[in-house]
Amino acid sequence: MKKNIKIAPSILSADFANLEKEISILNNSEADYVHVDVMDGHFVNNLTFGPPVIEKIRKYSKKPFDVHLMIKSVDQYLESYSKAGADIITIHPETTNNLDNAISKIKSLGKRVGVSLNPDVSIDKVLPVINKIDLLLIMSVYPGFAGQKFIPDVLKKVKILSEKINNENLNVEIEIDGGINIDTAKLAKKAGANVLVAGTAVYSENKVLENIKLLKNC
Repeated sequence: MKKNIKIAPSILSADFANLEKEISILNNSEADYVHVDVMDGHFVNNLTFGPPVIEKIRKYSKKPFDVHLMIKSVDQYLESYSKAGADIITIHPETTNNLDNAISKIKSLGKRVGVSLNPDVSIDKVLPVINKIDLLLIMSVYPGFAGQKFIPDVLKKVKILSEKINNENLNVEIEIDGGINIDTAKLAKKAGANVLVAGTAVYSENKVLENIKLLKNC
């Protein structure tokens, strides 16, 4: 089943001093989601947005908030990020004691649920729950910082998971994040990804609208 290509600009690469303006620009773009990377300085070596910031900027967006939680002991924070305005909540299997329970909790909050796999994490971590989720996020860099180079080996995961999703007629989007540009976007699409997260490629040269259009149609 062929899915439409979606673009999720990562505001980790936006101008933090003008987030209201940056969000407003995305409202008038062909972007499908606003990707929000949440890092706690423990699961990954960086700190970014907490619930108060997300709550403040959420009111300016007409696009769904795709919130990627890269935080330890994630279960205790699910409700906070839900209330802050997340529409999709994506978690890593290694950040929860019980992935099934965490998925159920996110659904009970009325949110779409995603599971993310780092480059060194096996697809076996997600296979038992793939029919319970809405989105599968494949990291094509090790998370923590923007501007890293794409890891091509992860495309094998994308291909295998895409085939499984198609063969079983599952309604699961495959998102890819890390080092996405025009060239790597083409590779990711060919492997079966349909949601492209892009930061540097979207915000380069202050041509956000044009860059999103190029990624969507490359």
